[in-house]
Amino acid sequence: MRSVTLHLLKYETHLKAEADLATIATTGNKGKGIRSDCQVTLELRQSGGTEIRLTSKVKVMYGESILTLCNNMFRHYNIEHALLELDDTGALEPVIAARLEAAIRKLTGSTLEFLPEMLPQNNYRTEKDRDRFSRLYLPGNSPSLMINAGIHKPNGIILDLEDAVAVSKKEEARFLVRNALRSIDFYGAERMVRINQVPAGLEDLDYIVPHNVNLILVPKCESAGQIAQVNQRIDAIKAEKGISGNIWLMPIIESALGVLKAHEIATSANVVAMAIGLEDYTADLGTRRTNEGTESFFARSMVVNACKAAGIQAIDSVFSDIADMEALKQTVLRSKALGFDGMGCIHPRQIRVIHDNFAPDEAEIEKAKKIVNAFIEATDKGLGVVSLGTKMIDPPVVKRAQHTINLAISMGRLQADWRNEFLAV
Repeated sequence: MRSVTLHLLKYETHLKAEADLATIATTGNKGKGIRSDCQVTLELRQSGGTEIRLTSKVKVMYGESILTLCNNMFRHYNIEHALLELDDTGALEPVIAARLEAAIRKLTGSTLEFLPEMLPQNNYRTEKDRDRFSRLYLPGNSPSLMINAGIHKPNGIILDLEDAVAVSKKEEARFLVRNALRSIDFYGAERMVRINQVPAGLEDLDYIVPHNVNLILVPKCESAGQIAQVNQRIDAIKAEKGISGNIWLMPIIESALGVLKAHEIATSANVVAMAIGLEDYTADLGTRRTNEGTESFFARSMVVNACKAAGIQAIDSVFSDIADMEALKQTVLRSKALGFDGMGCIHPRQIRVIHDNFAPDEAEIEKAKKIVNAFIEATDKGLGVVSLGTKMIDPPVVKRAQHTINLAISMGRLQADWRNEFLAV
């Protein structure tokens, strides 16, 4: 893992040195299966003005607006002589802008931003204890998967700058993720970004913190010191940009060392949830991941206990077989039984299964209703002891029951005025 970080840092240093000499840059994607994206090749010239060669399946309808965007960007960056070849497969304007800005800044070294308008519906914050049953991972360099992700109603949408992005594409992916945070409708889902492993991921923060990211995932976390570095960088950016409001953190435990340091990580500032990543964890152990999870039981239990002790949410790993819904269901039920509060998903079809099986079932709801009702009646009578039948009910049991009730109401499985019907029976 440390060698990957070192390789990434060396690669970024190489890119910066290369940019000092380059006159041609290519960013974006094209080829079979690529849609809602574009590839731009920009050549800076000494003379001849600006020339744009546009190839697009939507040229008849949107060609003029694409050319206008590109020319506006040339003026924004004071580029007077250049050849731009743009191969478009139906990219939205913020995608084209991200691709062209990445090329321009690679060649010129400019730090000037070209920002799309922030959608008003994206100006929301999220609560520390909001539901996080599902979080949908989306590759940070694949715009086609981002555009309508919110309609599937995951609790969170993760724009991934880490494992899902090739090392050679990480720099340009930052511009795309930044523009997505501003211009793509998340439909109320928690707006999340997984940065690269610290320290390389600290630079990612410059591209996301100013653009109303709600939660940042910190991968391969192995110490509270790494979380402190992330918090320090976030605070510096917020102070510079005049940003207020919380930005939550979700460390991901992916190694044996991370498991052993789980509690100190979980108690770090701004951490509201902690996840476990089982693919990297089992690789670190030198074992194979199985659906039964015997090889990861200790690690998952450690993460759950660290989270509960810290008062934050425990989030389980993704389930990688997107075709086997029954196996996913069984995995979710085992995860819930261990004490996890949610898990990751890599395909929209997994969201419903995760939600349905993390939700309280009918038996859990009925039991919770009896406990909460007994507590309310005891309180109304001024009793200091709560009992249900012949059993005494301790405060933690009441708290858990109330949580089940709240969860059932929020997921539409119980009416908010449930007690009226309960008492009428």
